Amino acid sequence: MTTDTHDDTTDDARTDGGTATADDAGSETPSMSGPATGRVARAKVVFWRVMQNRFAMFGLVVVLLLLFTAIFADFIAPYAPAEQNYSALKQPPSLAHPFGTDQYGRDVFSRVVYGSRYAVFLGVVIVGIEMLLGVTLGLVAGYYGGLVESTIMRVVDIALSMPALVLALAIAGMLGGGLFPLIVAVSLVGWRGFARLVRGDVKSVMEEEYIDSAEAAGLSDFRTITRYVLPNAASSIIVYATLTIPTVILWSAGLSFLGMGVQPPKPEWGAILAAGRGEIDSAWWIATFPGLAIMVTVIGFNGLGDGLRDALDPRQVR
Repeated sequence: MTTDTHDDTTDDARTDGGTATADDAGSETPSMSGPATGRVARAKVVFWRVMQNRFAMFGLVVVLLLLFTAIFADFIAPYAPAEQNYSALKQPPSLAHPFGTDQYGRDVFSRVVYGSRYAVFLGVVIVGIEMLLGVTLGLVAGYYGGLVESTIMRVVDIALSMPALVLALAIAGMLGGGLFPLIVAVSLVGWRGFARLVRGDVKSVMEEEYIDSAEAAGLSDFRTITRYVLPNAASSIIVYATLTIPTVILWSAGLSFLGMGVQPPKPEWGAILAAGRGEIDSAWWIATFPGLAIMVTVIGFNGLGDGLRDALDPRQVR
């Protein structure tokens, strides 16, 4: 995936590299309409490929529906997520309560709807932190190489040698339960994959001729990395991030289920599922519907990520 992504963007990068070299040397800057047009055409091809992938379209619909639900939860949910009704304890699904009520008389549908906000928030924030750490270290390791690369990658190898579940539980346990410990625990587990991915991409990009041209033109390391190296690794990062979000949602729900994440009565899907596990015989709906929400969300993000990976792979012909 990595090498093919770079091949697909090499022509534009070479053109950009030539433009930067001439510009920094004081020569006349050529028109950028050609590369810009090429990027637009490539974006259309990628969009068309995603549209042709039914699994990707299903994933896109699920993701858009999740975002819509999270944004408009106040209007979609018929009740407040913590509103209790002791006259309607453990009521089965009905018109008044589509997903039934829990052991405290709270509307399960409203709690699942508000839980989408935690899923979106945790997915975006945690993956953003993982990208910040992993992409930065991967760029530095791949660009500078030598001792810098060896040191960073040995740290990554040591981190990868620790079982992810044990590491996350240990970090969450030391920090105590709550939203912030959950974010820290999952973030410190997931950055390792980004670092290895980006380091491999950068090593491949560094072999291209336009990198030598940029260095010969006297561009700074920061400008070379941000203008030429990072854009050529962007497609791989985007795909990997899309495929990482469902993993983050699963990890977050799992830690909350174990009592080390978001704490009750906050309507997080894992916490709702944990609260209903003891009522599975008498009130199956309490744990079933948040579990289905997690499952559909994970499948949706995986479908969208797979579709983006195929669309950005130049070997895929549809």
